[in-house]
Amino acid sequence: MTKVWDGFIRGFHWLLVVGLVTLYITGEEGMMELHFVTGYLLLALMATRLIWGLFGSQTAKLSALFHSPKAIVSAIKSSKSHVGHNPAGSQMVLVFFVLIIVQLGSGLMTTDDILVEGPLAQYVSYDLVEIAGDIHHINIDILLAAIAIHIVAIVMYRLKGQNLVKTLLTGKQENAAVAPKMKSGIVAYFIFIILSVLLLLTWGAEPLNSLL
Repeated sequence: MTKVWDGFIRGFHWLLVVGLVTLYITGEEGMMELHFVTGYLLLALMATRLIWGLFGSQTAKLSALFHSPKAIVSAIKSSKSHVGHNPAGSQMVLVFFVLIIVQLGSGLMTTDDILVEGPLAQYVSYDLVEIAGDIHHINIDILLAAIAIHIVAIVMYRLKGQNLVKTLLTGKQENAAVAPKMKSGIVAYFIFIILSVLLLLTWGAEPLNSLL
């Protein structure tokens, strides 16, 4: 068994799952204080992931997510395991990054013209606020579709003999060709905590106080 995912990447994945579920439920149920707090925490999480993609473990690097079309097609056809994400899985990760960033960014500029207003809404034109609101509502459906495709892909790989869920839980992979260079995920968690505190102090103080 070879360690291919550091502690932060594993934690990031599962925190993202919990965060997205919470974000969706609170948005649907009108629990906007928790919705905004969750959004700020997810924003801090995504920012940390991008930073860790520059300085983190080899398999966490953003550069490891970019592959040629030929490599992507080959990965889809093959049942061969790769160290970390295979080329096809890497594209799914990039799609998720874009969709989540769009969702969080648009949420910062949305308003219902009554009680709820994102922290950036006051700094942009009303037309842009309306566009951001439309994007926020449309993009969540695209994100849900992407999640469904992701789950189907996990099941397909499991049928091929690759347990991707177990690998993301343990961080270890069987039959890895090489051992990637790893770094301690503790550093990334510190970055996440710092960014979370800063965002909650600047933008999240009011909704957080309402929850408490």
